[in-house]
Amino acid sequence: MISWIQRTFQHHFRTIFAILLALTIISFIFTIGASPGIGRGDRRVAERHFFGYDLNQADDQQRIFGDAEISVRLQFGAFGGIDPAQVQNYALQRAATLHLAEQWHIPAATTAEITEAIKNCRMFAGQDGQFDAKTYATFRDNLKTSPRGTSEGDIARVLGDDVRAEKVNKLLAGPGYVLPADIKLQLSRSDTAWTLATGTVDYAAFKPEIKPTDADLTKWFEESGGRYDIAPTVTLGAVTFESAAYTANVALQEAEVRAYYDANPARFAKTNEAKPADPKTPANPAADFAAARPQVEAALKLERGQALATKAASDLTLALFEARITSPATLDTFLAAKKLSVKTLAPFNRESGPAELGGSAEIAAEAFRLGKDRLSSEAVTIPSGAAVLIWRSTQPSRKPLIAEVKDKVAADYVENERRKRFVDLGKTLKAQLEGRLKGGDTFEKAAAALATKVEAKAIASFTLRNRPQDLDYSILGTLERLEQGQLSDMVISSDKGLFVFAAEKKAPDLSEANPRYTETRSQLGAYTSRLGASAVISEMVEKELKRSEPKSE
Repeated sequence: MISWIQRTFQHHFRTIFAILLALTIISFIFTIGASPGIGRGDRRVAERHFFGYDLNQADDQQRIFGDAEISVRLQFGAFGGIDPAQVQNYALQRAATLHLAEQWHIPAATTAEITEAIKNCRMFAGQDGQFDAKTYATFRDNLKTSPRGTSEGDIARVLGDDVRAEKVNKLLAGPGYVLPADIKLQLSRSDTAWTLATGTVDYAAFKPEIKPTDADLTKWFEESGGRYDIAPTVTLGAVTFESAAYTANVALQEAEVRAYYDANPARFAKTNEAKPADPKTPANPAADFAAARPQVEAALKLERGQALATKAASDLTLALFEARITSPATLDTFLAAKKLSVKTLAPFNRESGPAELGGSAEIAAEAFRLGKDRLSSEAVTIPSGAAVLIWRSTQPSRKPLIAEVKDKVAADYVENERRKRFVDLGKTLKAQLEGRLKGGDTFEKAAAALATKVEAKAIASFTLRNRPQDLDYSILGTLERLEQGQLSDMVISSDKGLFVFAAEKKAPDLSEANPRYTETRSQLGAYTSRLGASAVISEMVEKELKRSEPKSE
């Protein structure tokens, strides 16, 4: 815990701590496991009650998990790639918190509270981090065309629930007790003044002569486990359906083109002629559309062509299913009868995907589901349209002969040996530096006297709370183990070795008379109180999931 505090409290405290308070409930991730029923709406699955919801009902799932995702995006911005596992855990904890709000008769959020919550949402913050009315207005406009059907009422409801949940968290948090030893330890770490010198050794320039024998390589190869195993590969054919082949037959009505433009205006750039010279000139939607119309029509035709290509591929998969084909020969005969050509693809593995179809990982995953018992795939999307994959053969993983991978084995052996020797060099250099430092040399003079080039650099006094922005994080990791006058071991990163010398270490005032002591106590107390609240909610969720777990027969 203290290591985390060291990293977060030492710089920009107010901003980080505000985010921390909101994130704490998400950060306590517990394993739900293979809980039957979550994510399915199968009526045959038994009910699974969870604080007034049924986790096996689609409507309740949408309410719990959909609201949680909206809450996360409002709080932390419309970033992409939210981890579904984190959203799920946050959703369950949020539902438990709102259950407590009902039990404790926490009143519904007022209009003023919701308005204040809106102003604190990072989703609506401008470049300065403050609420931006224009961003909020744009968000409201986008809600009207939201494909997910999210309304302003949904946003208000979610924010209202978040307000109530925050009130519960504050009640659970308590005073947040902190031991004096923890305060002093944190204060010592964050406010100790360091004056350092560093020495850097260039790993790229370290090129010892390494000539492995065949015996060395054989031993390395045999002890490598599955490191050099050749991954399974699959050989396929593909029946492709090109979007361009269907585009010519797509007829569009003018109203369709305009509706497509109105639904996606940002996708289509306006010509210079369509842009007013004076920014104050009112926009002209008709002129904008006229300028972008060729792009709009081409995009809509391509989209329709893609849909037709996908339908044709899906029709083929249905025909193959109905024909109940069980052998490759029969399959080839069937395709030939329909005058469909099969394009042979080069063998590929799970990681690469077929280069001829864009190297898609999704296509690779589908390909490895095929085999003797499943000769063809469902329709898959490819850059130029759609395709149906035809299985030819699968080569299982195998351990190669050393001759097949000798170059890679030799390169890996040499690099491993080089790294080991670099570590040994670091030990030697440290001993040499320490000897000269004890003899009275400055670090810069000691480094300059070595046969191996060590680039010395002085770093002026700083504290972790106010450290230089460009300070190497490798340096921070050495400070906990250094006292004044000590030299660190060589820390190895990807391209260098680094020594850190503590020229001076000045401890802060650790008495209660120091104003920073009171401030640190408040910070730690707020953090620990929040931990306590999150622990209570996490325990509630685990118990409720356990209580409603289906009984094994």
